[in-house]
Amino acid sequence: LVDPEDDSRYREYWEAYHRLLGRSGVAPETAKTDLRRFNTVIGAMMLRMGDADGMICGLVGPFEQHLYHVRRTLGLAPDATALATMNALVMTTQTLFVADTFVNEDPDAQGVADIARMAAVELRRFGLPPKVAFLSHSMFGSSERPGAVKMRRARELFQAAMPDVECEGEMHGDVALSESLRSQVLMESKLSGSANLLICPNLDAANILFNVLKVAVGNGVTIGPILLGCDAPVHIMTTSSTVRRLVNMTALTVCDAQERGRAAR
Repeated sequence: LVDPEDDSRYREYWEAYHRLLGRSGVAPETAKTDLRRFNTVIGAMMLRMGDADGMICGLVGPFEQHLYHVRRTLGLAPDATALATMNALVMTTQTLFVADTFVNEDPDAQGVADIARMAAVELRRFGLPPKVAFLSHSMFGSSERPGAVKMRRARELFQAAMPDVECEGEMHGDVALSESLRSQVLMESKLSGSANLLICPNLDAANILFNVLKVAVGNGVTIGPILLGCDAPVHIMTTSSTVRRLVNMTALTVCDAQERGRAAR
């Protein structure tokens, strides 16, 4: 527990925060203020100082503000090139994951491939074999517009990085979910059955897709946003998060912290 107005660790925390970000515009007085005003900064420093194992934040204020503090205070995991997010929708018939729903506005092909790689690793942590679809308005080379070319290239980069993972694209959303439709367009697909990880070309597409699915399905359980690429067990929620989603994300954070603890030993 931390009382921002009266905590014995306050000086230790703000000095450590200043040492971390002093050359990034955080002066001593700014550090003192941030460790009084921003719970996300306090929580992130608790992780850095070893006083906490995981963090859930984001219920109050803009997502971007929490992301800013998490990114600069905790940084990227060693194998990550950027942060990203993924949301899941658990339905009676299947579970779908969508990325990147909150962070990268318009990543290039390498960025999309990196997001897909991090998301596929996360699916394996859920115990699910990732089946990745790179979505587009284009269908297997039917368009040479920049967005189609980007997703085509992203699929190639992803396949080179994770050759053991089923993936396909660029393709329409319905074709990603239907093997019969896919076989009418491409006889030798590298994806069997229905995709469970939908990689979108930009932030707008991913966020819109997930929110439409969430309402259209109605009785599905939503999980996320799951933060990918952070060097700590951290997840940034949204102001619309329900108690059930908070419980689910807390459980996920605990599992992440336990896994990292075992790896450290």
